Amino acid sequence: MANIIKHKYHITRQDRNRQNKHGSLVLWFTGLSGSGKSTIASKLEEWLFKQGIRVYALDGDNIRSGLNKGLSFTREDRLENNRRIAEVAKLFMDAGMVTITAFISPLKEDREQAREIIGKNNFLEIYVNTPLEICEERDVKGFYEKARAGEIENFTGISAPYEAPESPDFEIRTEEESVEESVERLVKFLEQKMKL
Repeated sequence: MANIIKHKYHITRQDRNRQNKHGSLVLWFTGLSGSGKSTIASKLEEWLFKQGIRVYALDGDNIRSGLNKGLSFTREDRLENNRRIAEVAKLFMDAGMVTITAFISPLKEDREQAREIIGKNNFLEIYVNTPLEICEERDVKGFYEKARAGEIENFTGISAPYEAPESPDFEIRTEEESVEESVERLVKFLEQKMKL
C-alpha cells in the first residue's frame, strides 16, 4: 500500500516467547453454533492461565459486539469478519500469547485465509465436530429456532453452508467426551507445540 512503511521494533516475538518460557501460536476452533467451541476454549484458557501460560481467547459474539460490530452475515462481511479476527489473533501471537479463537468460520476458504495470515506453522485448526441435531437440541442461544422460523438469515447449518475441515490438526467430538476430557487431550497435544 502506498505511503505505508512498517516500523521495525526491537523486541521480537522470539524475545517474548523466551521471556514467557513458552512458544506462541493460534488455536483456531471451528464448528457449528452450539457445538461447544466457546465452552471448551474457555476451559482451555482457564487451565493454561493457571499453569502460568500467557493466553487469551477471542470469541465470535464478543468480537462482533465490538471490533466487528458493523458487519452483517453476508458472504462478504463474513469474509471480512474472519480476516480481521485472523489479523488480531496474529497480533496476540506476536505479543507472545497462546491465542485461542472460537468462531464458526464456516468455509474452508475462510480458514485457509486465516492460516495464510497467521502462518501455517503457527495455526492449529481445532474442529469441534458436533452433529447438527445435537447443536439444535442444545440451542443455548435460541438461534436455531429463530433460523428455522426464518427470523435469522444466512444462519450456518440451516440457511448457510458449513464446510467441515477434512484434516484438522485436532478433532473433538462432544457427544463422545466431556469438556474436561477434551481439554485434557488438548493440553497433551499442545505440550510439544508450545515448547521453545
